[in-house]
Amino acid sequence: MDDRVRAVYRLESGYALDHAARVIAGEQSSGTFVAVPGETAELRERAGARVERITLLEEVEQPTLPGAGNDGSGRWRRGEIEISWPLGNFGPSLPNLLATVAGNLFELREVSGLRLLDVHLPAAFVAAQPGPQFGVGGTRALTGVAGRPLIGTIIKPSVGLSPEDTAALVAELCQGGIDFIKDDELQADGPHCPFAARVRAVMAVVRDHAERTGRKVMVAFNLTGEVDEMRARHDLVRAEGGTCVMASLNSVGLSGMLALRRHAELCLHAHRNGWGALSRCPWLGWSYVAWQKLWRLAGADHLHVNGIGNKFCEDDDSVMASARACLAPLRPEHSLLAMPVFSSGQSARQVAATWQRLGSADLIHAAGGGIMAHPGGIAAGVASLRQAWEAAMAGIPAETYARDHRELREALARYRA
Repeated sequence: MDDRVRAVYRLESGYALDHAARVIAGEQSSGTFVAVPGETAELRERAGARVERITLLEEVEQPTLPGAGNDGSGRWRRGEIEISWPLGNFGPSLPNLLATVAGNLFELREVSGLRLLDVHLPAAFVAAQPGPQFGVGGTRALTGVAGRPLIGTIIKPSVGLSPEDTAALVAELCQGGIDFIKDDELQADGPHCPFAARVRAVMAVVRDHAERTGRKVMVAFNLTGEVDEMRARHDLVRAEGGTCVMASLNSVGLSGMLALRRHAELCLHAHRNGWGALSRCPWLGWSYVAWQKLWRLAGADHLHVNGIGNKFCEDDDSVMASARACLAPLRPEHSLLAMPVFSSGQSARQVAATWQRLGSADLIHAAGGGIMAHPGGIAAGVASLRQAWEAAMAGIPAETYARDHRELREALARYRA
């Protein structure tokens, strides 16, 4: 089986699940809706997808998605299926893997619900991909942060600040002890804050801080754009002494990310904006467990996973499953770990639960308002998150630790659960 790609799906169909699974397998390999002369038995044996497993879970009376067919029973079956393909169908190509496991199958009439839950990849496929260049260990080496999470933030307001405004805010964050700063995904190369001017202004501040303290803050500049633009923007950041750039995955696509990774000498911070459109319906789209594997293979060093008690609709169990997936080896011989990034409505309040459930300090904990809006100011906001992590990792309740740590005490009062 190690020469085959395997994909696991949650399937809903108005037909018997074995029939729907065979339709999916044919559509995504050698078959079509009717037998054709070229599809010989030998060809099907060599290139056809195989249905490896079918597990019926339940039946329901209404389909989840519109437009699907039914066998006349008026019932819709739900279950889990596993399909495999020979690697020779598409070779070591991430874009063509995507077309195979998540192509023209979601819209089939036999499908009233389909979600890709996981993808299992042969060693030869994984070995052919660039993967993360820095990952967890490289990020820690670049930032000088060991034994605890990186405390990060997002430049807010996300748009509207000039390069000089942005640099002034970065200076305050550096002085306040921040480890990591990122552009918002909405801040790219607009006329009010051009990319090149922003990079030069911010890196002057970062270099000055590093010269005075010996500690270089990592800044992820959003270089999202066309491939040539991203390469040129990467080179500017590198020339200015930067250590990280950021790309919006759904905007640049797998080919864009691969091109950037093969060019890059800097850490790649991967933002998942637009993820909700792929995931919010439980019977359509992707599980993050499957999705993040492709982006790790393409070279993402950091991957956003949302956060505990976030401002969006994602529940905590899903967030933690995503974070654990980023820290799980893709294969025994190829770990390719990416650092999960916790963000979205984060503050000192979520730290204890994050530590308790993840059990790892290998993450970036990014708080925008949780730092910027701290009543004691930016430095106090940074300190409150560090203190919260000190308490959590020592097994001390945050409220107890806060008695002797004013910044944490003020944060717990400011950011109510």
